[in-house]
Amino acid sequence: MSDPFGGSGPNKRKADGVSDAINKLLQNLVIKCAKSDGVRDYYYVGVIGYGASVGSAFMGSLAGKDLSPISQIANSPARIEERSKKVDDGAGGLVEQTIKFPIWFDPVANGGTPMCQALTQAKTIVQDWIAQHPSCFPPIVINITDGEATDGNPSDAANEIKSLASSDGNVLLFNVHLSSKKANPIEFPDSDSGLPDEFARLLFSMSSILPTHIQNAAKQEGYHISEASRGFVFNADIVSVIRFLDIGTRPSNLR
Repeated sequence: MSDPFGGSGPNKRKADGVSDAINKLLQNLVIKCAKSDGVRDYYYVGVIGYGASVGSAFMGSLAGKDLSPISQIANSPARIEERSKKVDDGAGGLVEQTIKFPIWFDPVANGGTPMCQALTQAKTIVQDWIAQHPSCFPPIVINITDGEATDGNPSDAANEIKSLASSDGNVLLFNVHLSSKKANPIEFPDSDSGLPDEFARLLFSMSSILPTHIQNAAKQEGYHISEASRGFVFNADIVSVIRFLDIGTRPSNLR
């Protein structure tokens, strides 16, 4: 994760880009759940980091927590940074604008890729959640990796996650493969025929077929989607990661 992104995205470390993408996702989820009476707990979110160790990636008061309600996440960033971004000046140009950017966890890039251990931990967390909330919307697990598992074949752990179900359906597992290659991403494919290696095909096979509401969200963003499209991106750049996370967590209806 210390290598730069491939594709056409900004030339930044994968770890930094993914950290920014997930922090941004958490901020967007908070905004989606903000109502006149406060932030409603439509989501419970956990972030598992895996490398030299496996465990919760949250910092600050959320450190060590497996799952946290989105209202608690909203009130508990580890810190707030000031960042600049370019915005339209209304006259055909761009101008720098300072924004506040909440940080819930920092990037870390060290150690191997103990994907089996991380997926097994995710399965335990999701299994406990479903036991307590048997009628919940099926949980979504999104695995972001830049390389092959270093602790065995992750297929069994992936299948165990996908076999879990609430009364509303099976748990969804999506995978994002990060690459340093200068090539266009392959997003939401419906077959593994265009994937270049065995590991990419393995991640594709581990990924759930997109449910209808996510298929529709992806189509609205201009993706070519079929009924067999899976929640998988190969050779993702930072832009692809951000779009994938947004589409993959988009609710069908919040009231």
